[in-house]
Amino acid sequence: MIKTYVFYLLSLITIFSSLGVVLCRNLFYSALSLGVSLIGVGGIFAMIKADFLFGAQILIYVGGILVLMLFVILLAGRAKDLIMKQVNEQWPGAILVCMAVLWSMWRISSRFAGVLQRTHEEAGTTKEIARLMLTDYAVPFELTSILIIAALVGAVLFVKRGYNK
Repeated sequence: MIKTYVFYLLSLITIFSSLGVVLCRNLFYSALSLGVSLIGVGGIFAMIKADFLFGAQILIYVGGILVLMLFVILLAGRAKDLIMKQVNEQWPGAILVCMAVLWSMWRISSRFAGVLQRTHEEAGTTKEIARLMLTDYAVPFELTSILIIAALVGAVLFVKRGYNK
């Protein structure tokens, strides 16, 4: 019973802070709302015992990406530059697209109503993810590592070439 209340509380926190991201005029407050939203999603991951996803959500998104965004916002310039217009003349089209996406998501999810697949207790834990990464998905994991290293080397070369000009 308490899990249900905690889930609804975390869901409300996530939804309202996500609305704050979109509706805040000040970019700084919008970024802070994003942080609260990401923490709420991390809390939901913790509730479903997905400890790896919880840790990654908090460390990578809240601890890294959000802090980087806040640094960029604070170093960007004057306070008047941080206030932006929230609505433009394309809002009717945006509402139509949102309604179409919601309708299609509802149609797709209604086909899976009642199809609840049970997983074993270890699914989503760090131990299970590590076992999969080092056995079944070892080659794609290593190929992804090589791709990330190649992207880093390419970024360094582009930056270095820019300094030489």
